[in-house]
Amino acid sequence: MSYGLLFFFVLFFGLYGSKIAQRCKLPGAIGLILVGVVISQTLGAVMPSSLSETGGFLKSLALTIILLKAGLGISLSQLKTAGRPAALMTFIPCLFEGSALTWIFHSYFDFSLAVAGLTAFMLAAVSPAVVVPTMLEMKAKGYGKRNEVPTIVLAGASVDDVVAITLFSLCLGFATSGNADITVALLSIPYAIIGGLIPGVLLGVALTWVFGKFSLPIVEKLLLLLTLSTLLVEFGHWSGVAALLGVMAVGFILLERSRQSAEELSTLLGHLWSFAQIVLFVLIGMAVDLDVAFEYGLGGLAAITVGLVFRSIGVWVATTGSKLNVRERVFCIVAYLPKATVQAALGGVALAAGIEEGSEILAYAVLAIVFTAPLGLIGITTLAPRLLVQDGKSNC
Repeated sequence: MSYGLLFFFVLFFGLYGSKIAQRCKLPGAIGLILVGVVISQTLGAVMPSSLSETGGFLKSLALTIILLKAGLGISLSQLKTAGRPAALMTFIPCLFEGSALTWIFHSYFDFSLAVAGLTAFMLAAVSPAVVVPTMLEMKAKGYGKRNEVPTIVLAGASVDDVVAITLFSLCLGFATSGNADITVALLSIPYAIIGGLIPGVLLGVALTWVFGKFSLPIVEKLLLLLTLSTLLVEFGHWSGVAALLGVMAVGFILLERSRQSAEELSTLLGHLWSFAQIVLFVLIGMAVDLDVAFEYGLGGLAAITVGLVFRSIGVWVATTGSKLNVRERVFCIVAYLPKATVQAALGGVALAAGIEEGSEILAYAVLAIVFTAPLGLIGITTLAPRLLVQDGKSNC
């Protein structure tokens, strides 16, 4: 099959599969995954042989787009208002869930500690695909504005992904090398975070200067932003730094120093995400082995549920002592449930790396998306009017 024909199947059927899911009050990602499964089952034998490598790049590009949009939606003044809870939400829930899942997969699923860790932190990441658009919508409607609840969730969730991806990469290195030094591995965590953040800040400053110095069309600004951010991600793959944190920093710097350009770019990235998410979630559906998914479904669902319980405890701990009231803290728990983007991007990495449990890990990634994305999206949209104050008036 040619790439042109595959492109048609993915985009055309993906678009309408997503619309059907949304008409059923489900996240569009569910429809996209199902379209991918159908394409794989009916056309798998004639797929292009290089699809795996191409798909890996497209997944990385989709993640870059949504994190750029996240960075463009967070201002310094909002972060100052959000304060300590936003900072604690970046890592405490992820560590709670990831640690619990690591123990479960190691003790009950007989995974090695490294493989259990990479599976756990792949599953532990919250979904930018669900959280970013919904929190931006909540901000636009004025929900939780007094205590910047959407900003707390938006900032925390975006960095939560970076923490999860960094720890996933660390465990992947252990799993594939088998002889990594634990001290070097632990020291690599701050190196990865700082090494990813600094290039992102510098790129954001450079783009701010370029946008201010030259009168560029907005499309040219978008191309510069996207291509240079993609190059930053490639640098991260080569150097082992958390480049996705840098990607988000680019958007943050642009919003602070070139607000008009940032707002225009955010709108364009939103349109571009409409295309990117179709490719991302259809590709993850195409990679699913249905036999493996059915074989490990119940056990995986139980593990994911326990992980969500520990994530919820982590959110409660992170917001303890803050100015958030009980209702707002409960909303933060619900908003931190959905998983989709990172699981779609990383679910097949273990399989591609030749790890024995790779097919099983991919099945858990898809199961997490199918279970938690509707749960989180429905919870957010249903509970926001009940738990948050809108424009200074209670809607409870």
